[in-house]
Amino acid sequence: MNIKYMIKRIAQMDYASLFRMVDSLHERTHKNRVFLFTDIVRCGLKYGAGYNDYSLFEFYNLPDSLKDTYVTRGRNNQIVKLLNDPNYTHILDDKVEFNEVYSKYIHRDWMAGKDLTLESFTRFMADKEDVIIKPLDATCGEGVEKLYKKDFPTMKEFYDYVAKRSPGIIEEVIRQHPDVSRIYPHSINTYRIVTVLSGGESHVVYAVIRMGNNGKVIDNINAGGMSAPINITNGVIEYPAYDKNYVAYPAHPMTKTNLIGYQLPYWKEAVDMCLEAAHVVEQIGYVGWDIAIAEDGPQLIEGNPFPSHDISQMPSHSADKKGQWPLFKKYVKGL
Repeated sequence: MNIKYMIKRIAQMDYASLFRMVDSLHERTHKNRVFLFTDIVRCGLKYGAGYNDYSLFEFYNLPDSLKDTYVTRGRNNQIVKLLNDPNYTHILDDKVEFNEVYSKYIHRDWMAGKDLTLESFTRFMADKEDVIIKPLDATCGEGVEKLYKKDFPTMKEFYDYVAKRSPGIIEEVIRQHPDVSRIYPHSINTYRIVTVLSGGESHVVYAVIRMGNNGKVIDNINAGGMSAPINITNGVIEYPAYDKNYVAYPAHPMTKTNLIGYQLPYWKEAVDMCLEAAHVVEQIGYVGWDIAIAEDGPQLIEGNPFPSHDISQMPSHSADKKGQWPLFKKYVKGL
C-alpha cells in the first residue's frame, strides 16, 4: 500500500466517526472495543481499508486470507492512479464532451445546452413528446429532470423553463426494454459495467444493475435507488440488491419482481459495447460504464473514471466471502 496515501489518510481521518464506528461494531458484534479499534487500524495499514470498508465487508468476521481479497478504498485509489491519466478524465466528466467522443455508442438524439435557443429547441422537440435535461457535471443524478411537452402551453414557455435551468445537455428520452422496465418502470435502470484496460486488452471485472425506487426517475443509489450484481458471463442477476443503507432486497420492494435469477436482455451486446468503448481513450483504463437498454439494444449513458469499489462486494454477494482484488490483479499489471 502507498505509504504517502496512508499518512495522508491518517492525518485527515475523522476520528470522532471512527470511534462511533467502533461503538457501533461493539454493539453489533459484542467484540472488545480495543480489539476492534486495533484491527481497524491494522486493516487500514495492511489492506488500505477505511473504517467503513471494515464494517461493510465484515472484516471483523474474516480471516486475513479473505480480507486480502477485497478491493478496499485504498486499493481502488491505487487502481485509479495506475490506469487513469488525470489529463484525460475531463472527457468523462463533461457530458457534452463525452457524447461527442463516444458518439458511436450513444444511439439517441441530443443537443448541448450552450447551443440552446428557442429556434434550436423547437427543432429538437419537433418529433418528441418528452425530454431529459442534465447539468453539465451532474453527479448522483442531481439536477436531472424529465420534462413533457404537454405540460407547457406554448413552446416559448417550455423553452423559457429549460433555459432558466441552464442545462449542460438535453437528451431524447430512452424507451426502455420491457424486461428492464419490469424490474422498476419509473427510471432508466442502467447496467454499470466496469472495465480495465491493461496491456492493450480490455476486460470486464464486475457489473451491477442499478434500479430506481419509491417512484423516483433516477436509479442512482445515492438518490434512493439500489443495485444488484450481475453474472458477467450470462447477464443473470445473482444476488439481492442493496440500497444506500445496506438493506438487502431479494425482490424489488415496489414491483415485487424477483431479482435473483433474473435474466437481463442484450447482455452480450452491452458487454461488447463497453469492451470496445474502453479503447476509445486508452489513457482512461479503469471505467464504470453506465448502459441503458432500449427496446432495440444498449445505449451508452456515461463513463465514470472513479468506479465504486463496494457496490458488488456486499457480504451476501459472494458464496465464499471472497472479494474482487484477485481479479483485478489478474488483469492489471503493476498491482
